[in-house]
Amino acid sequence: MAKYRKILVAYDGSKSARNALAIASQMAKASKSWIKVIAVLPDYQGDLELVGVSNIRETIEGPGRNLLAEAQQIADDGDFHILTNLEQGEPFDRIVHVAEDENCDLIVMGRKGLSPLERELMGSVTARVIGHTTRDVLVVPEHAALRWKNLLLATDGGEKTANATAKALNLAKEYDSELTAISVVYTNDEFLALAHEMIDGMVKKARERLDKLAAEAQAVGVRMTPVVREGELHEAITRQAAQQGAELIIMGSMGRKGLSRMLMGSVTERTIGYAECPVLIVH
Repeated sequence: MAKYRKILVAYDGSKSARNALAIASQMAKASKSWIKVIAVLPDYQGDLELVGVSNIRETIEGPGRNLLAEAQQIADDGDFHILTNLEQGEPFDRIVHVAEDENCDLIVMGRKGLSPLERELMGSVTARVIGHTTRDVLVVPEHAALRWKNLLLATDGGEKTANATAKALNLAKEYDSELTAISVVYTNDEFLALAHEMIDGMVKKARERLDKLAAEAQAVGVRMTPVVREGELHEAITRQAAQQGAELIIMGSMGRKGLSRMLMGSVTERTIGYAECPVLIVH
């Protein structure tokens, strides 16, 4: 089934988080999904006995409860139902834990306006969530909309992107979307000068894989346009998304382990950082 049934929205009160909640609500209304909104407070590091406040719990939890009340008001105004959950601890850890515990199949998070450095390497809660969760993650820029009619799948035709490919085909069929699949052959100036024949061979193989995928898409009633580009992967992906007016980029997760899970793959991270539309990371 293409549509998501249990959606977890990470909410911090920012404009991007409000937009993430709005998009999640649209998805929920269309597919009668269940939404839970989570706010996470950092652990208090001080000595509670020295605080000198009579109601310690209310003082610590107050900001989080205010966030959830704000989310509830947005839901009431938009006439959709949400459940709320206040957690305390490391934000990425609590988001991942709740998604697993509640058996959510999608996590929705906002992406704030980023500086040039942050676009290159977010080092964010979002990056850590993607690195640790087994659930799909939808990252929503502050001003983006999502109508599911123009989709871009980033794929190399291999096993690591197989789940993303399957999800893209299912979504395109479910929403009757125009689907473009892009495969990027990595090149730089030095590589271009030394390996013309190798690059030509890689481009040919990429085209063959996408042509095969296009035939598979056609067999299930999906219109798919194959595109092969050369260059930096994230630049080619986001440029193609802008050129075609894509409303969603769909990518696979690298499934990293250990420390590298904390530092999400640079292609995925940079694509999220530079994309003007939402990005769906499929695990």
